[in-house]
Amino acid sequence: MKVIILAGGTGTRLRSIVADVPKPMAPVGGKPFLEYIILALAAQGLNEIILSVGYKNNIIQSHFEDGARWGANILYSKEDAPLGTGGAIREALKVADEPHCLILNGDTFNQLNFLEMEDHHLSKKCLMTVGLKQKKNASRYGTVRINDTHEIVDFYEKSQVGTGYVSCGAYIMDKAILDRMPSGYFSLENELFPDMIGAGICGFVSRGFFIDIGIPSAYSYINDNCYLLTQSNSGETIHDTIRVQRARESIEADDCGKKRAQEDSP
Repeated sequence: MKVIILAGGTGTRLRSIVADVPKPMAPVGGKPFLEYIILALAAQGLNEIILSVGYKNNIIQSHFEDGARWGANILYSKEDAPLGTGGAIREALKVADEPHCLILNGDTFNQLNFLEMEDHHLSKKCLMTVGLKQKKNASRYGTVRINDTHEIVDFYEKSQVGTGYVSCGAYIMDKAILDRMPSGYFSLENELFPDMIGAGICGFVSRGFFIDIGIPSAYSYINDNCYLLTQSNSGETIHDTIRVQRARESIEADDCGKKRAQEDSP
């Protein structure tokens, strides 16, 4: 299974603390955040990667080149103009030569067994599978509702407060989904997701850790605690389980302590 990583983000909300690099290249523990994602994929044997790049793509390409240093084989799908999350995926899927691909957000780290997710996708015969995580405080995210067979039956905007399933920025898509994608710029979340209800969109529930670095509090925390992103070949952390568990249960920090990024325990 090939992996598409969306790495074209500008990181507008991080400009105050990370400037002049694409968001996935934000330094964490002295190296780009994107490196942790690629190393975790390679540890699961997923080393055929397509990086979807746009903003300052030369920084990403000059750093990763063909990916050999990280045990990966990297190709690039370039946006000449912004295409949105949906458009970027559409163009990268055209580059892939497999019936389905794993798609990841380049600003999000998942401790998720992607091969199990692929088995789930194939067994359910889905056109698209969305990785989900239950959050005790889902107000920062849009949420989804699934039925007893893990079919996604509804999406909700970011107004819901309380426990809910949220997308953890990991998707498996059959290449046939290209027929449902419009041309030009479009949003995956706002335009494709609602159109997919009842058309073969399923959820895969993860109990693993995930964090996206899209806000300063989450980025600052993971930069100070980058050991949380270090994985062994089994996909499990190699550090003390209790220490890591406690750190993951509550991620909180910000410039003046007013914002909080809460990560639930698995």
